[in-house]
Amino acid sequence: MYIFYLDDAGSVPNPQEHNLVLGGISVYERHTYWFTQQLDDLAAKIDSADPKAVEFHASEIFSGRIAPWNKFHKKEDRIEIIKKVLNIVKNSYDQNSLFACVVHKPSYPKRDPMEMAFEDLCSRFNLRVGRIFKTSGEAQKGIIVLDESSYETSLQKMANVFICSGTRWGTLRDLAEVPLFANSKVSRLIQVADHIAYAVYRRYEVGDTSYLDIIISKFDSENGRLHGLAHKTSEPGCMCPACMSRT
Repeated sequence: MYIFYLDDAGSVPNPQEHNLVLGGISVYERHTYWFTQQLDDLAAKIDSADPKAVEFHASEIFSGRIAPWNKFHKKEDRIEIIKKVLNIVKNSYDQNSLFACVVHKPSYPKRDPMEMAFEDLCSRFNLRVGRIFKTSGEAQKGIIVLDESSYETSLQKMANVFICSGTRWGTLRDLAEVPLFANSKVSRLIQVADHIAYAVYRRYEVGDTSYLDIIISKFDSENGRLHGLAHKTSEPGCMCPACMSRT
């Protein structure tokens, strides 16, 4: 079983933000404990008295407004914590793959960017699980776990339709169930997904590549083609990794 943990970055209704990102990590079921252990160890260095209370939420770490991040007075120290989480992702098992979909909101004023991104990633994850069977003969199924949000009901309905009828890119034969929703406070893997979405968001919204550069090699790819990163935009001439991979 492969578990696809997803979280979002950016705000759908905020007109000041041009991009919405949905992103995360596909993890082989036996590797979830490894991630939890790695982040628990990092949390213990931040709050040895109560490491389980430390939630790695990238935007909160960056801003440093709330505990425990407000004790790190230098922004550079807080950025280093975000990068430590991303390096855990970078150094994880080869079977694990990253995915993200960036939707340039002004390009699709009449569509819901969250639903666009979710449909895209459902298809990409399904293809990844199917490719594992074709290349290794290892029959697997996938399940999607997202951070709790106001989109829970609509995304569950969408996923049920996708499983029964398929997306515009085909049938989702390798998804075992409709998405599950979990509280990020108790899921280290949702916290990992948060950092992946944040890294992609920073690249597309403000041109800061320093986070995405750490993990870009972990995005799902095949024969030099980048499958795991998608950029939905109507603007021509984009030179980002996702668009360049498709030229």
